[in-house]
Amino acid sequence: MVELSSLSQTTQARSSCEYLDPGEAIVIVDDSLEIILIFESLLTTEGFTVYTATNATELYQYLENKNIALILLDIGLPDRDGTEILADIVPRFPDLGIIMLTGSIDLKIALACLRQGADDYLAKPVTLEEFSLAVRRTLQKRRLTIDNRRYQRQLELTNYRTRFLHQLNLKMNSAYLSNIELNSILQSILVGITAEEGLKFNRAFLLLFNKEYTELQGKMAIGPSCRAEAGRVWDEIKQKDMHLSDILDEVRNSCLNGDREINEIVRILKIPVNDQNHILIQACSRRTSINVLEGKADGAPVSAQLIEILEEDNFIATPLFSPNKSLGILIADNFITRRPITEDDISALEIFASQASLAIEHSHLYQDMLSKIIELEQVTQELEKNKDLLIEAERYSALGHMAAQLVHAIRNPITSIGGIARLLAKKMNEEKNLKFLDMMILESGKIESTLEDLFNFVGEEKPEKFMQSLYPLIRKSIMLFYGTMKKQSISYQLNLPAPDPLLFIDSKMIRQMLLHLIRNSIEAMPSGGTLSIFCEEAEEEVTITIGDTGDGTSKANIARLADPFFTTKTYGTGMGLTLVEKIVSEHQGRFSLTHGEAGGMVAKVILPKTIPAENATQA
Repeated sequence: MVELSSLSQTTQARSSCEYLDPGEAIVIVDDSLEIILIFESLLTTEGFTVYTATNATELYQYLENKNIALILLDIGLPDRDGTEILADIVPRFPDLGIIMLTGSIDLKIALACLRQGADDYLAKPVTLEEFSLAVRRTLQKRRLTIDNRRYQRQLELTNYRTRFLHQLNLKMNSAYLSNIELNSILQSILVGITAEEGLKFNRAFLLLFNKEYTELQGKMAIGPSCRAEAGRVWDEIKQKDMHLSDILDEVRNSCLNGDREINEIVRILKIPVNDQNHILIQACSRRTSINVLEGKADGAPVSAQLIEILEEDNFIATPLFSPNKSLGILIADNFITRRPITEDDISALEIFASQASLAIEHSHLYQDMLSKIIELEQVTQELEKNKDLLIEAERYSALGHMAAQLVHAIRNPITSIGGIARLLAKKMNEEKNLKFLDMMILESGKIESTLEDLFNFVGEEKPEKFMQSLYPLIRKSIMLFYGTMKKQSISYQLNLPAPDPLLFIDSKMIRQMLLHLIRNSIEAMPSGGTLSIFCEEAEEEVTITIGDTGDGTSKANIARLADPFFTTKTYGTGMGLTLVEKIVSEHQGRFSLTHGEAGGMVAKVILPKTIPAENATQA
């Protein structure tokens, strides 16, 4: 029997949500309908979801089909003993709360039930107050046990993540990262984001900006097609206490490098940088995570194309960035489980994103350092190889200065002396005086001839042409001025689109031409600026454009810059440009000099790709 007392006499019931999660319920198992009715009425009043059973068969059906948190189990059931049921369900349902009910007060039976895993033992008759207290106490104990296990697991996960991130930091702080090492680390980070022991996301996508910073491009991904593999990798990390080097090796050998469906998706992801309305570009610009829910972020719609590619309208986009620039973005979702993305998930993803950003920045620094080293080595090699070429170029410049001075100082007087001597010779009849006049005419002619030779000092050497690549000549030529450009704070930009054009040219003469044009541009920028060299290949010709950001020259002077001995402060004596025109002409090309749209001067050299018929056999 049960001692009845009014509900007002029972301890004030707490809300059921303090003890049970949504969907959880209590089962009352007793062969007495009176007891079932009383207990069910009380628990329902206190807000619990209650099911009832009068035998073991009905109980097992509830256990299989419902989310049961607590069982009130009568020992004396008609089809099976309650203690046998207790021994069966305790190992199978470890989170189940169990209160045993019996009509007899037997201490041995009570202790045996508690030893087998029961949480409490109530002997009939029982007051509603005792019953309510036992239920709440058992549920509270169950909640504490579950929470404790959850917190313990969270601590373990946090420990694993912390150790993993710490090893990443050590790796990045102890060595520079090559592209291969960077890819391994980024793949390891994606493993951490998706694995069960990591952040538990179903899929993760990594997108990076291209070198030109014009497009955000898909780099790598991990998702449903190999999520089990990612879980296996993380399990081995935990079980074997693996260090980062072991993790990287494991990642390289896993399915993450395979040509999977998820990688096909990430290859499609390409977003132009100028698409400022795109959610991924916005996340990079704001440098903050954006949570997309049902295809919307902050109330605004998200690109339908992005949702179609991902086949998912709930995801988180977390940017990767360094202090100076944006690097890319991480996308994570729960494509399979549909689990909601919480604030804790976002915070944890941002930690992993910061490590990815650090790895990318370290790799970029390493690549920049390698480029500088290679550049300096090329400069040294080119300087050693081309000392004579530089000396020759400087000789042209020095002779140009000298020739200009001689022309201005000598040409007019000599012309006058020679002309007067010729005039006098026509009027002079005395043989003795004619000899002196003839000597004057002869010597003045020699000086005029010398001046003409200075004008043509480049000589009449015939070019030795053969088919060869153009780009190496350009790169070698600009490397010779590396030190000068650094001193004058001049940066340079090379835009040499593939493929490297093959031209029928004299490499030495083309180098001389390039050296003069590059030096002229550098001289035009004494306070620094940008030197740009661009090549464009058409069907029948190749255009070389060399531009600077210097002060330029007046429009009136542009037409005279290639005249022999004409000089301006920006473009020297004119002898160099005379040589340039001659070399271009000997290659059946065209040369022009114009003002740049943004200031400075632009020199264009157009060389034909076709081989003249008379040279076809030589080629």
